[in-house]
Amino acid sequence: MSTKKTPSKDEELKAAKLAPEDNTAVAIDSNSSKTAKKTKSTKDKNVKVEIVPKLKVLFCASEVSPFAASGGLADVAGSLPIALNEKGCDVRVILPLYEKVNQQWRDKMVFLSYFFVPLGWRSLYCGLFKLEDRGVIYYFIDNEYYFKRSSLYGHYDDGERFAFFSKAILESLDHIDFKPDIIHCNDWQTALVPVYLREYRSKEKFSRIKTLFTIHNIQFQGMYDGYILGDLFGLPNEDLPLMHWGDCINLMKGAIELSDKINTVSPTYAKEILDPWYSFGLDPLLIQKQYKLCGILNGIDYVTYDPENDPNIPSTFSQNDLSGKEQCKKELLKEFNLPDDGRPLVAMICRLTQQKGVDLVERVLDYMLVHGMQFILLGTGDKIYEDKFREFAWRNPESCSVKIDFLPSLSKRMYAGADLFLMPSKTEPCGLAQMMALRYGTLPIVRKTGGLADSVYDCGDGQGVGFTFQNYDAYDMLDACMRAKDLYYNKEEWQKVQKRAMGCDFSWNTAANSYLGLYREMLTLW
Repeated sequence: MSTKKTPSKDEELKAAKLAPEDNTAVAIDSNSSKTAKKTKSTKDKNVKVEIVPKLKVLFCASEVSPFAASGGLADVAGSLPIALNEKGCDVRVILPLYEKVNQQWRDKMVFLSYFFVPLGWRSLYCGLFKLEDRGVIYYFIDNEYYFKRSSLYGHYDDGERFAFFSKAILESLDHIDFKPDIIHCNDWQTALVPVYLREYRSKEKFSRIKTLFTIHNIQFQGMYDGYILGDLFGLPNEDLPLMHWGDCINLMKGAIELSDKINTVSPTYAKEILDPWYSFGLDPLLIQKQYKLCGILNGIDYVTYDPENDPNIPSTFSQNDLSGKEQCKKELLKEFNLPDDGRPLVAMICRLTQQKGVDLVERVLDYMLVHGMQFILLGTGDKIYEDKFREFAWRNPESCSVKIDFLPSLSKRMYAGADLFLMPSKTEPCGLAQMMALRYGTLPIVRKTGGLADSVYDCGDGQGVGFTFQNYDAYDMLDACMRAKDLYYNKEEWQKVQKRAMGCDFSWNTAANSYLGLYREMLTLW
């Protein structure tokens, strides 16, 4: 019986020299008796070097941090490709060249080419720029008519703008030296990519490309009047059944129909959108397509959100030394003009809309303040809620303070200085704020929905990191808040939970591994 030999260091070094530097990954296999198709052998026949081409992914998003951002999609698009590239993929990102992209980034861009994009009866100019940052190559689609505007969204012609962007993504592949295995599309703004891709399949470069469609928020589906399907978007009449939705067309429906795989940004949300209460009408289609649906929990950037090295907070601290957090709370109370009298400080950072559960807070906030809690809020949104929370602060100057604004640096000081973080969302596909709060040892109070249910476990089980409630009910939320207040005064147990919270791993490393597995599964399809 022969014994299998483990490669020595010298053999591994010899093997490594055989690997091309730019676009391949190397796997050393000393156990297999057979070699793969693309295999080179070293002098020692027991050591096989398999040349595995890098997985190539084109990541398409309407916003990417730090170039242009309005919400969670930008955070994902700014962090996930970096994590995937660190794992040996070749993930490149493509986005519009908005007016909001700062000059510091524009100065680093390289102009690649220009071409014309056929869209309906029109042939539209498209410039293509390239920038490399943090190990990722970014491509920018330039058309000033569509993208030189003060805001990313909210324009009368958003459907046309992102139809152009989707078509330009595919046209750009003829102008770059990159042939993706997978095009990863995100939300309705890139939902037309899998639809347009069908007309490109006759070209060899496009024939084997797979498509993944990620739903970040199913509420926004890209619905438009049916007449523009062929007129403005340049799609043939046979595409009508794929996108027809009542008396309009639905771009997200087209992507769900035609993508090879669909995923959401948390496992629980993938289940919830099969229910009419969460799906905004798409549950019948998603039930049909659930064989290709899964959920992967998002992560956060552990370099940007790092309490040990964050320059935006008054005092740094760590899981093993929380003394700096006490100083952060003192400074935060000063910033919000509240007394430092030892009460638990509850923070809330969100858009002031009903989806975020602010109507629940409105109903019971007086009770929370009377019963020994302080409350601070940062956010903008519906005027009725902005005015209501201003009134709470006016009536309770010793216990409540609000800032109706969007201030990213202040939000980090709130994560670091607050004791509790309130997030009672009606729906929450993933949520990142609760992960950021946990990273800074601020315990979340959340409703068990979507990504909140997947990331925050109740302290009642002895191993939890926050406080949860199930029903969308103000008094269920209040009960969770009162349980949090009770634990706060048990300082020994409170610090145990804080340290456990800071020990959670919501880095992109975990999510990247899951996406890698999904990508590899997709490559086995047809």
